[in-house]
Formats: sequence, structure tokens, C-alpha cells
Amino acid sequence: MDLSAKHELSGTDNPTYSTTGTDTIYRKITLRLIPFLFICYVAGYLDRINVGFAQLQMKHDLGFSDAVYGLGAGIFFAGYFLFEVPSNLLLARVGARKTLIRIMVLWGLTSACMLFIRTPIVFYVLRFILGVCEAGFFPGMILYLTYWYPSKRRGRVMAMFLTAVAMAGVVGGPLSGWVMNHMAGEHGMAGWQWLFLIEGLPSCILGVVAYLYLDNNPGEASWLTDREKVIVADQLERDQNSPSLFRGRTFASALRTPRVYTLAFAWFTFICGVYAISFWLPTMIKTAGIADPLSIGLLSAIPYGFAAVTMVVVSRHSDGCVERRFHACACAVVGALALSAITATGTNLTLALIVLSIATSAIFTLQPLFWAIATDSFGGTRAAAGTIEQSIVSDCSEASLVRRS
Repeated sequence: MDLSAKHELSGTDNPTYSTTGTDTIYRKITLRLIPFLFICYVAGYLDRINVGFAQLQMKHDLGFSDAVYGLGAGIFFAGYFLFEVPSNLLLARVGARKTLIRIMVLWGLTSACMLFIRTPIVFYVLRFILGVCEAGFFPGMILYLTYWYPSKRRGRVMAMFLTAVAMAGVVGGPLSGWVMNHMAGEHGMAGWQWLFLIEGLPSCILGVVAYLYLDNNPGEASWLTDREKVIVADQLERDQNSPSLFRGRTFASALRTPRVYTLAFAWFTFICGVYAISFWLPTMIKTAGIADPLSIGLLSAIPYGFAAVTMVVVSRHSDGCVERRFHACACAVVGALALSAITATGTNLTLALIVLSIATSAIFTLQPLFWAIATDSFGGTRAAAGTIEQSIVSDCSEASLVRRS
């Protein structure tokens, strides 16, 4: 890095180091990173939840019961639990590029191989392997963003990235329905088999592109000037020098802090709602009287569409107010009440969609707010790589929820 650039910006009163200039740099970083990470997460989330659409045909074709489907959907999180922390710690050592190509190629291949399912055992094994392969992707990307953005900018960025969860539903629902309707019988394969193949292989391609396209940190980014690198480094250094409960702590010492487990429990309660919707939304719509897979896919996009909007709007408001807790608490309460009300909608499709849209919007909006809170505590500390994995406890426990459903 050019030392003259570092010297030029060493004074905080330097007029060339303006807020406007910094905003321009971060706009450049955001345009470079977020759209691609967004696409990667859409692909990953589709591979995780497309079983919710596949089961509309797969259960009938293979004679699977709801219990078999629930166990298969949930066992994903057993593999996720076992390998997420090691994967995140490995990312801190080898960098995002190598981590992403490993994760995305392996999960894409595993997801595509689900077309070979014939028995419950094969279903369970492949879902477990998918969890192993995908472990570390989500918290790894959260950790990766802390390498680029100071805490005051993370809320909005987290929202843009995590909107991919909602957009996966907006895109994935109609796409899954169309594939299952129009590809059924092609080359002797059922619609649900084509679904796994078509939605699995793009992840392999994206993994290779990630290795070629991304940089591990701002210092390696050839598309940033030396001056821009110094400004980003200064922003991150100021952030790291701010007071933090976990400043100077290692992963092991952070695990002895009660706040880690408080955050983990909070994330568990949030993610229960997320996956209750993700895995069972198609079934809820079918219960309301819709049988055609394409129609179910189109209708399922409605709650996710509302969630995509509220995630950005609420997170932007949270950033503007520099306040996280009240926003998160309000979303949690609204989401809980709406989820509880779903059981009262019965076969009234319109009412069900209204309640589902409110529940989905509130619960999905919790995610960027939560991770903004978590990274404010952990980001930039030595404990970050291990502790930004609260989802392992939550996601693994979610397997029990899915099975009980």
C-alpha cells in the first residue's frame, strides 16, 4: 500500500477525508460485493428450502409420510451444527475465496444428487450431507462483511444481503412451481427431480466465480486505490478501537460470556419462525385449497415480496435512528402474534395470505436487525470467527421443530 496515501490521511481534520468521499468509497464496495453475495445466498437458500416444494410431488411418488419429510428436512441441521464453527474458523484462516468455492461446489452437487432419492434413508443421508456442505456459508458471509464495513454501516448492508432470503422465496416459489409443472416426464424424470437438478447446479458455477471474483479483504482489492484502502482501514480501525464487551477476547474466552448464549437463544427463537414458514408455506397454501404447484409457487411469492420490502425499509430506519433493540423487539412481537394467528385462518386463502405476509415480513426483518446487533458486539474482535455462528444452535434445534410439525 502507498505509504504517502496513509500519511496523507493520518490527520482526522484532513479535508480530503470527508464523509462524502467515504460514502462514495463504500458505495463502490457495496456495488462490487453485495449483488454477487446476494445471488450466492439466493442460490444457497433455494437449495436449502426447495425440498418444501419438492415434497408436494415427492411424498406421493415415493410414498413418504409427513414424518419422513419432516425428519429429512430437519436432519439438514444436524450436519450444519457439527461443521459450522470449524468452517467459520477455517474461513478466518484461508479467506473467503477458498471457503466459498469449497462450500458452494459441494452443496450444489449434493443438492443436484437429491434427484436420486428413492428411499427415506437416502433422503436422510443426502439432507445431512447438504447440511455439512453448506455449514459456515451464512455466518461466514456475515463475518466477511465485518472485514469491509464498520458497525455504523452494517445494518443497511446486512439488510441488502439478507433480503436474499426473501427474494429466494419470491423467485424460488414461481420457479419451483413452473419446473415441477412443465418439466415433469422429460427424459423420464419427475418434476421434483428436475427441481433439484436445475436449482442445484448453478451453485457450483457460482462457487467457481466467487473464487475468481472476490477478494479476501480490502487490502487485496485491486479495484480499490491505495488511498481508498487506507480510508477503509482507518474506518475499520476506529470501529475496532471503540468500546466492546468482546474487545481483546478470544473465541474460548467469549464462550464463557453469558451474552453469547443470550444472543444464541434469541436467534433460536427467531429462526424457528423463519424455517416454519420456509419449509411449510407451500403446504399451508395447499391446505387453503390450492393444488397446482405453479399456483402454489406464485402465491407463496406474495409473503416473501412483502418481507423483501420491510427488511430494507425497517433496517434503513434502524440505521438512521442508530437504534436496534426496539426495532428488533417490535418485529419479534408482531411476528409471534401473526404466526399464532395463522392457525385461525382455516381454508380462507385471502386471510391466510394476509396473516402469512405479516408474519413473514416481521420475522424475516428480524434477521438483519439481529446480525447488526451481534456484529456490533463481535465484529473486528478475535472472537468474531467463532462467535458469529449463533445460528448453529438455533438451526440444529429447528430440526426438532420441523419434525414435530
